[in-house]
Amino acid sequence: MADVRPFRAVRYARPTEAVTAPPYDVIADEERAALLARDPHNVAYLTSEPDAAVAGARLREWLADGVLARDESPAVWWLEQDFVGPDGVARLRRGIVASLRAEPYSTGAVLPHERTHRGPIEGRLALLRATRTQLEPIFLLHEGAPPLDGPPSRPADLEVGGSRLWRLEGDHEVAATFADRQLLIADGHHRYETAVEFAAEDGADRMLAVLVSTDDPGLVIFPTHRVFAGRPDIDPAGEEYARVEDAVAALEWEPEAHAAAALVRSDGARLLRGGEGELDVELVDRFGHEGIAYTPDREEAVRRVESGEADAALLVRPLRVSDVFEKARAGRTLPQKATYFFPKLLSGLLLHPVDP
Repeated sequence: MADVRPFRAVRYARPTEAVTAPPYDVIADEERAALLARDPHNVAYLTSEPDAAVAGARLREWLADGVLARDESPAVWWLEQDFVGPDGVARLRRGIVASLRAEPYSTGAVLPHERTHRGPIEGRLALLRATRTQLEPIFLLHEGAPPLDGPPSRPADLEVGGSRLWRLEGDHEVAATFADRQLLIADGHHRYETAVEFAAEDGADRMLAVLVSTDDPGLVIFPTHRVFAGRPDIDPAGEEYARVEDAVAALEWEPEAHAAAALVRSDGARLLRGGEGELDVELVDRFGHEGIAYTPDREEAVRRVESGEADAALLVRPLRVSDVFEKARAGRTLPQKATYFFPKLLSGLLLHPVDP
């Protein structure tokens, strides 16, 4: 189903951690200022530039000056990321970096799992028109084994910030491997939908993707808890607990067949139960989004309630990848921040021009 191929990457002539950045949509204003101060060629000067025309001119200047250079021949890349998750456990996540054809969801080749908003798509579309380059990869999941067993027995071609990349010329069976597979977007829904719109108006339909097997030991979904300020109305009935720890322990013992969440308020904690076949994130989404904030840190969510910064926190369990795939195949999108895939993919390692 999916059209995956090698591509001719654009990359930094002198790649260092100083020129990389997190994805544009997780960079706060203070972090952006720090990234821009790290290096005059940090990729954030492109990915988070508010003026698309300026970003386009800057990219062309960097190419002309040799800051960036394009590979002569197409290749796929083997990616490894060493990381310590929010749970304190060290892991290794592996994937393939390649070129993906962006096509409408109706074809069934690529499935979404979260809802999107129009504003970010408009901004990314303007940037793509101006740069004609996919500046950041999207993160996709696939079932079954990857087309490669592992990296070659030589040093990585790129090693920056816990990420290692090996360049592998040739197809390496990626086209055949993914020709009969569906892909699930883990991160990058807005960028994918931007690429589909751009393809419809321009004809250029290739984009940068990292593909990770659902069987990879380093693939973990962490929960994103909800915290509400100015919402004393969030006060549903539930099983009462004197201590937050007890409510959380009860939540973890609840069957996966139905939704559940731990509600934390200043007057105690409760276990909430949802319907059969419902996911935790769907249960908590019933309370709307007014006054909402998100955090993957359970202790931080509880602290905000106990300090009076927030009226309520709703603690959820991590989603299983199989549940996300099942909902996506059924055509059901989940609320935003339903999943928290960690770590994020670094921007600035590889860029993908849309022109051959």
